[in-house]
Amino acid sequence: ILVDADMAYEYVTGKRKEVLQVLEAEQVFKDARKGERQSDDKLKKVFGTTDLASVVDQILKKGDLPITTEQKAKMLEEKRKQIIDIIARNSIDPRTNAPATALRVENAMKEAKVSIDPFKNANEQVEDVVKKISIILPIKFTNIRIEVVIPADSVNRCYNTLKQFGLKSEEWMNNGSLKALVEFPAGMQNEFYDKLNKATQGRVETKIIEGK
Repeated sequence: ILVDADMAYEYVTGKRKEVLQVLEAEQVFKDARKGERQSDDKLKKVFGTTDLASVVDQILKKGDLPITTEQKAKMLEEKRKQIIDIIARNSIDPRTNAPATALRVENAMKEAKVSIDPFKNANEQVEDVVKKISIILPIKFTNIRIEVVIPADSVNRCYNTLKQFGLKSEEWMNNGSLKALVEFPAGMQNEFYDKLNKATQGRVETKIIEGK
């Protein structure tokens, strides 16, 4: 296929959604220099379909993408940050039950000399990364349940946050305050506490009920 390199890069990195926009010619070629179009039978055999969008998608994601060294380095850095974020937001260090922060995950990956595939989905690489850094930084993926009590004058500012993190139950108190139970990935504890403390000027009450 003949593609615009910048657009192809944007598509593979998820910044562009319409795959056919990357093509300079809406054809799959047997020999691009000679302008020889590939047969439908061959496309069906290799890709399982003759649909142009599907074929181009497979070629871009599984083939050799014509990108510059600078673009590849940028893709690698973006994918590395995605993996770090996934691990940090969803895990704890089982030795302390404290969140495995992004900085600790990043440092462990550097120490373990973890290699990242810029073309592979971040979620698909997490398991392998966790295995490689486990000797340096033990990782446990778990959810946590926290009971919170929000003062009456702060409920409106906090309710959406409770829903976003995973509101499981709520109980309205006689004084107008709200007692709620939330459940979310344990690595997001600090973010949760920061948002509620900011919204309530530090007057929120919290208690960890259990990990899960």
